[in-house]
Amino acid sequence: MEIVLKYFDDFSETQLQQFAALKDLYTEWNEKINVISRKDIDNFYEHHVLHSLAIATQFDFTPGMQIMDLGCGGGFPGVPLAIFFPDVHFHLVDSIQKKLKVIDAVAAATNIKNITTQHTRVEDIKDKKFDIVVSRAVAPLKDLWNWSKPLLKKNNTSTSGLICLKGGDLSKEIAESGCKPLIWELESLYTEAFFKEKYMLQVPLK
Repeated sequence: MEIVLKYFDDFSETQLQQFAALKDLYTEWNEKINVISRKDIDNFYEHHVLHSLAIATQFDFTPGMQIMDLGCGGGFPGVPLAIFFPDVHFHLVDSIQKKLKVIDAVAAATNIKNITTQHTRVEDIKDKKFDIVVSRAVAPLKDLWNWSKPLLKKNNTSTSGLICLKGGDLSKEIAESGCKPLIWELESLYTEAFFKEKYMLQVPLK
């Protein structure tokens, strides 16, 4: 938890309690349903919470926004972002039901009110629109953008579009996507070695 407070310090008491509760909850659930790599549990706040909050270092989601976490897995980046932005609604979508069960339980235990979950393939969502889609290491950028674009509201704000967290050499992936994303190197935001060769990309909705 200290590593989160190294970079973010403007939290309410409720937010601090919610963040502090996450590791024990995920550790307990991980013993029943494997949603996080077991070797990552010891570095939970660095590898999962702080990584997710990289989005909050550059984007200020405004109250009332509707955000979708595409392929949310165990709830990252959606759960940390929902705590960080309590007045923004986060809709977490995954094709694996048991992972959503963990998210629902974590949200209930920590009294996170601004999360909903949906068990579906993102291609099958037809009745919802979102201001922003976020994602972490789910699929190639080309696929993420093709899935996201039909679900985005055409509101022309500077933050609208797809925001995703990725790692490694992305040059081929970006070229094949046909997108021209804005790119942030996470090692310029955080000093820890874990963030070397990790990136945040935004594909704005034009």
